[in-house]
Amino acid sequence: LDEARQLAEDISRVACLAGLPCNALVTNMDQPLASCAGNALEVQEAIRVLRGESPNERLLDVVLDLSAELLRLGGLAADAPEGRAAAGSAIESGRAAERFARMVRGQGGPAGLLESPAAHLPAAPLSRPVTAEASGFVTAIDTRAAGMIVVGLGGGRHRAEDAVDPAVGLSGLAVLGQNVEKGQPIGVVHAANEAEWERAAGALRRAYRIGEDPPGAEPVVACHVQGEVADGPV
Repeated sequence: LDEARQLAEDISRVACLAGLPCNALVTNMDQPLASCAGNALEVQEAIRVLRGESPNERLLDVVLDLSAELLRLGGLAADAPEGRAAAGSAIESGRAAERFARMVRGQGGPAGLLESPAAHLPAAPLSRPVTAEASGFVTAIDTRAAGMIVVGLGGGRHRAEDAVDPAVGLSGLAVLGQNVEKGQPIGVVHAANEAEWERAAGALRRAYRIGEDPPGAEPVVACHVQGEVADGPV
């Protein structure tokens, strides 16, 4: 955490010295932020959040905190609490979803994406759950390994010239502290074929640790770092 805070301070300071007001949020990466990973799957999750259908409080907390900082830095909110309230109101009223739909259309995307995302976003040929090999609580998740699973499925790049398959990825990921029974799903792998599903399923099981006692809860936003310049905080 100390190293992350120092990095955040350095990045914010460089931006401020270049004339760009910048604050940073140090977020907890001990588990995936959303319940999914992969291009189309993450767009679907974003749409669910905008439509008020996602129960993912961790994702919503980060979105609202980032929005609050942007509104404050842009002079559209007096402070972070006012900015967070404004962002929350935009989601609850549907204004954020409507603006997102306008942005998609303005960039040549489909007009009905918000209403019918499944009709416009690709789906992998093979989607099947991965089950736990033991009963207990999810005590740790290797977040980097989960990300590399998506890359291995073709949903990310090893090299700049690599093609990306937007349909593949992970969904329904179990969260830290969740009580799972042997044979119960800890996630769903969306793959192009059986062989890739098998490789990803094995890697996902290795990324999860299941033990007898649940871990302590950690806040998703560990700390806020305010950018500073020679004359003081921005």
